[in-house]
This record gives sequence, structure tokens and C-alpha cells, in this order.
Amino acid sequence: MEKKDQTEHIIKETAKNLFFKEGKFNATTQEIADAAGVNRTLINYYFRSRNNLFKIVFEDAKLMEVEKTNSIMLSEDDFKTKISNFIDHCFQMNIDYPYLETYLVSQINQGIHFRREYVDEHAKAFFKNVEDAMEQGLIDRMEPIQFLLNMISLVNFPMAMRPLIQLNLKISDTDYKRILKDRKEIIIRTLFKK
Repeated sequence: MEKKDQTEHIIKETAKNLFFKEGKFNATTQEIADAAGVNRTLINYYFRSRNNLFKIVFEDAKLMEVEKTNSIMLSEDDFKTKISNFIDHCFQMNIDYPYLETYLVSQINQGIHFRREYVDEHAKAFFKNVEDAMEQGLIDRMEPIQFLLNMISLVNFPMAMRPLIQLNLKISDTDYKRILKDRKEIIIRTLFKK
């Protein structure tokens, strides 16, 4: 990698780490430059502006979400395995980037457009999987959106609330990772009848 490309990559990865790993969504260009070990003017040189860097980082965050969604939507596995893999992917993403979901929601709340062209097609396929699973007696009968909301809630709530839960209950990072790992089986048993 050329020095120019390497410096640009370091700045972008540093911004992602500050936003997604540390939750510093309002990091200044100076804070990003300091953390990257570069001069602040290089951010403007490579990215033209702080806002442009933020847009690029937001696009990376969306791509990570697409990967997560694709892990469930494009798999040929049976429905229960798809859900299991999705949970694994979510928990691993949370370990790698604990503030990613919060970052995306905060950006959307600030009016950043989150275009998801494939959502309709993927949602139809997922809801069809849910309906098939109900027919097979694998899950309780409900509107498919309710199954999706249950799954997302069971997976995301412990991750979104992690800092508060850990602080209030004095749980270490190591113990919380173990709790999340154990949680997967609890989620599967909650969602599926057999």
C-alpha cells in the first residue's frame, strides 16, 4: 500500500474505531488526527472535510449492516441455522464494534439517509421463511414482523444497554462476553419451539 493510501486508510480506520468502538460520535478532526498520529490538515487533504469523512465512515457502517443482513437473507441454510448464524454475526460485530448500531441510529435521527434498496426483497424472503417455520411448527404463530422484532430485541437490547448494565451490575468485559455467548442458546430457545 502506498504511503498516501496507507495514511488515508489509517485516518478512516481511526475514525471508525472512535465512533464504533469507543462511542465518540462527535469526535473532532483534531481528536481523530491525534488518535491516528497524523496532522489534522491531512484529514482535509484526504477527505476534503470532516463531514465527508463522516459520510464515508457512515457508508462503511451501512456496509457492515448489509453483511449482517446478508448472513441471514442469502444463506441456503435451514431457518433455525440462519437465525443462529445471524445471532453469532451480531454478537461478533458487537464485540468488534460495540457502538455501531447506536451510531447508525444516531445518524439516522440526525437526518442522514439510510437507503436500503434490497430491503423489500429481503423482507419478503425473510417473512416467507418465518411463515414456513410457523407451518412446520418450529415457532409460535404470529405476524412475521413480530418474530423479527422479537429476534432483534433479544439480540440488540443487551448490546445497546451494555455500558449501563455493566456499570450498574459491575460486570467485567470478559464476563459480559461470556454472558452474550451463553445468551445465544437462550435466544434460540425463546424464539423456537423445537
